Amino acid sequence: MSKIHTLLADDHNLFREGLISILDDQPDFVVVGEASDGLEAIVKARKLKPDLILMDVSMPVCDGLEATQRIKHEVPDVIIVMLTVRDESEKLFEAIRNGAQGYLLKSINSREMLDLLRGAVRGEAAITPTLGGRMLEEFRRVSQRSAKVPDDDIATLTSREQEVLCLVSEGATNKAIAQELNVSIHTVKSHMRKILAKLHLDKRQEAASYAKREGLIPPSLEEKT
Repeated sequence: MSKIHTLLADDHNLFREGLISILDDQPDFVVVGEASDGLEAIVKARKLKPDLILMDVSMPVCDGLEATQRIKHEVPDVIIVMLTVRDESEKLFEAIRNGAQGYLLKSINSREMLDLLRGAVRGEAAITPTLGGRMLEEFRRVSQRSAKVPDDDIATLTSREQEVLCLVSEGATNKAIAQELNVSIHTVKSHMRKILAKLHLDKRQEAASYAKREGLIPPSLEEKT
């Protein structure tokens, strides 16, 4: 039987040890590496080329969302499933957009987790029915809200706000945007508040999706990303 080579990325040693124990008890899984932060996960993924990565969302140095985006760019065939203690819709959508195949709460029982991980390797989405329902509801809400945004009320974004929005649409974090534009994180957050106000939207992902769909970001800026 061909085993699923798995990399674990989580900054809590005890949690990693628990996962190793669960996975090593299975005939079709083998843990080939561990990482305690996102940067280490990127290095290990590049070196080990695992079939599956279990990625904690919140880690030091480089969080799981950024690490997922970078790993999928370098190792596109790897399956990444996010693990988190909180079901935050914003991070769920960012994870999926960055290339994650699934998003699981750490409160899940081991049998359900293993079934979903096997499904992910087969190309299925590793998302519980509860989170799947929330995703559908969020898609409906975003669609309805976007339809209500009157074109006449959309203020023109400044060139810097367009740059910020371009980077957001590519999945960049506030920290990454600040580094790219050589400004403070406080400045990035200020730009985002103004962007959301101008577009009459609530969340950064909504603003990025709407702006790209409606052509509010000039093609020249999109090409730079």
